[in-house]
Amino acid sequence: MNTGTLYGVGIGPGDPKLMTFRAAELIRDNEIIALPGEKAEETVAYQIAVQTVEELKQKTFLELPMPMTKDRELLEKSHEEAADRVEECLQKGQNVVFLTLGDPTVYSTYLYVHKRIAQRGYRTELTSGITSFCAVAAKLNIGLVEKAEELHVIPASYQIEDALKLPGTKVLMKAGRKIGQVKELLKKAGMQAMMIENCGMENEKIYQTVDEIPENAGYYSLIIVKEN
Repeated sequence: MNTGTLYGVGIGPGDPKLMTFRAAELIRDNEIIALPGEKAEETVAYQIAVQTVEELKQKTFLELPMPMTKDRELLEKSHEEAADRVEECLQKGQNVVFLTLGDPTVYSTYLYVHKRIAQRGYRTELTSGITSFCAVAAKLNIGLVEKAEELHVIPASYQIEDALKLPGTKVLMKAGRKIGQVKELLKKAGMQAMMIENCGMENEKIYQTVDEIPENAGYYSLIIVKEN
């Protein structure tokens, strides 16, 4: 019996116009759409994609809860359960299209499912999407790096003191509840930074300086630190 393929599909940073033709094609051509959440229609990925692909409303959803935690045991359990549910569909010969924000290769929760499914012997395919940091730089009308400059992409919810000492441009992703600490570190180091919250979405907010960055910024906040 032929088994299905798992597609990890990046739908871009937030603006539905930045979805690729390939992402839209995979949504239209397949019945099972996986989304990271308990209710598909309430996920950010669904709300973005449906604006470009109206057919998404008629699809069959595979809702996969992904808790926002660093508890390894809880994460392992949720990723295994998600992989098990995806595998059930693949065993029936059904393809599964898993929608994820930005690009699936960059700090994507999807990757944990992707690796498990690939290890179990099923076909998997990644579809690139525009990354959040490229979209933020474009929105700010600046380049990220030139000539021999280095680019460092840093998960800001972890310890970043040493990372901030790296040369070149620093991209601080997913600061979340640590945004206040990140802001203080930037000020202490005398660094210039800009931030966009919810880039490309209706509630997008742009902050041109470190001082403007609020203490309670949302999860989808990205900071770009350029060398002085």
